[in-house]
Amino acid sequence: MRQEEVLHMFPQEMRRRWEQVAGQADCLQEIRLRVNVPATVWIDNREWFVDAEGKLTNRWPEEGACRPEELDAILKHLCQYSVYAYADEIRQGFLTIQGGHRVGLSGQVVMEEGNRIRNLKYIRYLNIRIAHEIKGVADRLLPYLYDERGQALNTLLISPPGCGKTTMLRDIIRHLSNGTVYGNGMNVSVVDERSEIAGSYLGIAQNDVGIRTDVLDGCPKQEGMMLVIRAMSPQVLAVDELGNEGDIRALQVASGCGCKLIATIHGASLADVRNKKYMCNIIADRLFERYLVLTRKNGRCEIEGIYDREGMRC
Repeated sequence: MRQEEVLHMFPQEMRRRWEQVAGQADCLQEIRLRVNVPATVWIDNREWFVDAEGKLTNRWPEEGACRPEELDAILKHLCQYSVYAYADEIRQGFLTIQGGHRVGLSGQVVMEEGNRIRNLKYIRYLNIRIAHEIKGVADRLLPYLYDERGQALNTLLISPPGCGKTTMLRDIIRHLSNGTVYGNGMNVSVVDERSEIAGSYLGIAQNDVGIRTDVLDGCPKQEGMMLVIRAMSPQVLAVDELGNEGDIRALQVASGCGCKLIATIHGASLADVRNKKYMCNIIADRLFERYLVLTRKNGRCEIEGIYDREGMRC
């Protein structure tokens, strides 16, 4: 199934070239297409070039550079030949396609009044990130995510980029939604600003986020958190990548409404996050009861530590 999903990212006439790449679908992480240079793919944390025949090589190939018309054809295919229908997503710089895979877009920006992005045109760079669900990755964390009454604890997942924090968050959401031996299933609302958690396609989550989970897709976190609190009455609210004071204020409001919170943030350590200016108040208020810190060691992503609200290792 995953192999077919990769092949169907490309127009019919191009698929033969991508058969070898699709054959590595279980380990495939991303496909990067750039104008006038050969395509590159990342497979099991290793970069490869794709030559004109579709063969993988670790040497720069003489032929096989991506032509502008090829990139145009791939983009039209990904948009089901209705690029206009995807204008809102394109303006944000990404598409989410069937299977939950995410396509980053880059090209020439067209601005409008108010210094806002109106559109992207001459899209000449595509980054197809292959979605991988890893069910069970959060299993060892479950005892630390509940209190003695079986209620979820406000939890912040800290991780450098590329360490699997969204994958971990998704599995935590699934467990909280379905229920575990540590607590009953809860109504979870996910504000999925960039369609990375649930990977929604045509409004349907492509990733398993649990049987009691509602997804608000493509909505900015601040507005989205307020919307789902009013509309869906969640017991748990989940968001990815806190990044500014507005996100923090919305979290504080959500907590005051009785929601439990599960969130992620970029950071190298708990100390690193504490030093972020916009995090000072929320740390001082001890809003989060658990801190889960991921790190990279010897090329592998690992759980560095689990900490309580005081910053003590659990």
